[in-house]
Amino acid sequence: MGNCCSRGSEGDASNEEKGEGTQQQGGSSAGGDGSKIAPPSPGPPQASPKPSKNAPIGPVLGRPMEDVKSTYSIGKELGRGQFGVTHLCTHKSTGEQFACKTIAKRKLVNKEDLEDVRREVQIMHHLTGQPNIVELKGAFEDKHSVHLVMELCAGGELFDRIIAKGHYTERAAASLLRTIVQIVHTCHSMGVIHRDLKPENFLLLSKDESAPLKATDFGLSVFYKPGEQFKDIVGSAYYIAPEVLKRKYGPEADIWSIGVMLYILLCGVPPFWAESEHGIFNAILRGHIDFTSDPWPSISPPAKDLVRKMLNSDPKQRLTASQVLMHPWIQEDGEAPDIPLDNAVLGRLKQFKAMNKFKKVALRVIAGCLSEEEIMGLKEMFKGMDTDNSGTITLEELKQGLAKQGTKLSEVEVKQLMEAADADGNGTIDYDEFITATMHMNRMDREEHLYTAFQHFDKDNSGFSYLVTLYDSDTNNCNVVSLALLLS
Repeated sequence: MGNCCSRGSEGDASNEEKGEGTQQQGGSSAGGDGSKIAPPSPGPPQASPKPSKNAPIGPVLGRPMEDVKSTYSIGKELGRGQFGVTHLCTHKSTGEQFACKTIAKRKLVNKEDLEDVRREVQIMHHLTGQPNIVELKGAFEDKHSVHLVMELCAGGELFDRIIAKGHYTERAAASLLRTIVQIVHTCHSMGVIHRDLKPENFLLLSKDESAPLKATDFGLSVFYKPGEQFKDIVGSAYYIAPEVLKRKYGPEADIWSIGVMLYILLCGVPPFWAESEHGIFNAILRGHIDFTSDPWPSISPPAKDLVRKMLNSDPKQRLTASQVLMHPWIQEDGEAPDIPLDNAVLGRLKQFKAMNKFKKVALRVIAGCLSEEEIMGLKEMFKGMDTDNSGTITLEELKQGLAKQGTKLSEVEVKQLMEAADADGNGTIDYDEFITATMHMNRMDREEHLYTAFQHFDKDNSGFSYLVTLYDSDTNNCNVVSLALLLS
């Protein structure tokens, strides 16, 4: 499940005119636990080395434009998100390696988008030097893109460390959660709400056993003041707090997201699950948490107590970050037992981590095996939108094409559709991306297509696929029904 983003007016009524882009300016700000902090300077972010004084001023960062490749060699892709693609990069003089997140400027279609990128850079500069937060080394802007050069975290995601060890205890989960909550406590005390906390956004600095965990991806983060409320729905579906869906929330939403992560750490599955994003949101609003299914009967009472208090549907009754850190279960040498959890938990963690990756690849396989008859209408639709016959569809072409077909979507909705379909993050939709996205939207889950996707992963013709077996771990059986559910 990727990020969802339904933009409304942000902040409280007094901030609606300009939105959240003004929240870091003027006055004083405070953390979620009441500690006063000084706001960051509203001036443009800095990058190193200094660009030429004769270079034109970039419209996004407000400083002279500079080619990131003049300082860094860009290497392999490391990952991609809704708003950018991250590559390995190497400093040409020192040989030091970093991560470079590239955001295509053609995706920044309005003032709000520009403010989002500026704010991400400002927040990362504001948090620089804090422990367990990825450090921004420099921000560059050229004619086509904005590039954020950051500390490289080469040790993998949060779940990778757990899975690699092969054994897992509540005490290990408490240790990981303690680091995560300390990070969020730091953010809140410095007047920042992350708004997209999930396991994928916590990376290990290196493969070393003692490598620290680092928080990353502040693309949806905002500065806030005490009592300030936000209205835009952002985040990743499983981790979104109920008050976010109700469009009235503050830093408490981050605690809910960590509570979801704790639930997953203890049992391997999310607390709110459904076959669609809409279904997940309904489950979140209902707020029923399962503590009866395995392995919950064997989980310690203090762990369940902390989960309940972090997943309290009333944000006013939910624990703050400092209160979570004082809970007896999470404290070092606290009440978390050092007894191995059921092995099924590790299997479910593997399944949950693999699910999204499998889903994307399987959809691509299905798109590649459809017959011409099946996709003829989609092919003609693509040609009709590709007005310059470039082989790709731009945002403007998509907007005009949808309008010609009588589809009434707002500019924000068209942009969201573009971002969802643009799998490689280059700012345009190619033919394969168009077919895949359209096919997914129409839920083309005929058995032969699902079976072809299954065969793509079943390399040894055993009848079992690792990822699908993980998905249906109770039966350890791969069948069309479970694959269809995965692709729904």
